[in-house]
Amino acid sequence: MDYQNLFIKIREASRAFNEYDKVNDLLNYLANNIEEDSKELLEANQMDLDNMAIDTPKYNRLKLTDIDIIDIANNIRAVSSLASPLGVVLGHNTLENGLEISKISTPLGIVGIVCDARPNISFDMFSLCLKTGNACVLQSHCDAMHTCKTAVEIIQKALRRYDIDTAMITLLPPHTEAITELIKNVDLVLPLMETGKGIVHVYYDETGNRDHAMAVINNSKTRRNALDCLIVHSSRLLELSIAFNPLSDARIVIFADERSMKALRGRYPADLLNPADENSFGKELFQFKMAVKTVDNIEEALEHISLHGSRHCEAIISQNEKNIELFLNRVDAAKIYVNASTAIADFAEFGTGTEIEKLHPRKPIGLKELTSHRWLIKGKGHIV
Repeated sequence: MDYQNLFIKIREASRAFNEYDKVNDLLNYLANNIEEDSKELLEANQMDLDNMAIDTPKYNRLKLTDIDIIDIANNIRAVSSLASPLGVVLGHNTLENGLEISKISTPLGIVGIVCDARPNISFDMFSLCLKTGNACVLQSHCDAMHTCKTAVEIIQKALRRYDIDTAMITLLPPHTEAITELIKNVDLVLPLMETGKGIVHVYYDETGNRDHAMAVINNSKTRRNALDCLIVHSSRLLELSIAFNPLSDARIVIFADERSMKALRGRYPADLLNPADENSFGKELFQFKMAVKTVDNIEEALEHISLHGSRHCEAIISQNEKNIELFLNRVDAAKIYVNASTAIADFAEFGTGTEIEKLHPRKPIGLKELTSHRWLIKGKGHIV
């Protein structure tokens, strides 16, 4: 592949793009197209699934369903409904000599991402980039090659419909040299969306509302597999099986430590209950599996999260304001939840339309994070 000329074309498309009046209509057109003509995308996704063992942890993450199609379309519509983050005056100052200095938000230029086997990434990435005036370059994971290729073709069809250069989204092959060229030629490379990097804990403390716990634990685990380890205070062990009732209905496999195993034995389906070992913690459990760790206080919970967390999402179920405040101040994660499901991380609940990943541990990427800025200096013959 001639990467040099490819990136020249992408850079030209990025610099020339000024079709901001078409962006919202295009995004809504794309969302409708995805819903109305989902067969092509689902068939491509099935081709990728056919090349993956069904018991592979990544299988469920790669699998695209009708519900996922609706979620993807709704996320794109949400982005279209947001105000543009471009052209915003971020700062203005008039110096004593009359020189005016303004700081204005602008596109970055070209944004690249190395994708994992998540079928929504292509659409989420494109909608955020187009809204911010950036060209988008994807480097496909080999596991999702057909899904990514078809997604980009659908997006480029929408671009052609609105007479916008299709180089505003480009898919690179799943080769090592493509990653090297991506890093060399774009203005921002987003973090590798690699599986095994999103380990999520929920801490159910001694004051947590049991109804909250039942709802949050079940939704976090079963809606998007957005929970890997429940940390439970020892005082809640006797009622743990009640909180787990929805999990047993969903056939969630539990890997319980010694104390939680004693509490759950005979109260949770035996075929779904397993003893935890050293390999049960600190790993992302993609399928319907969850680990349970018992602690005697919040300090032990924080220590476990510090040791095994991935700084992605963490949650606490509590009515104790001191515990909540301590959790918020001590946990190092991009998103911290209080009495709320961690599955919210996958949807447009933050008012950003959608979000991709964290640029650093405390910064999920939405529209504002995909902009840069420039300085405008206005004078009247001013010199140094």
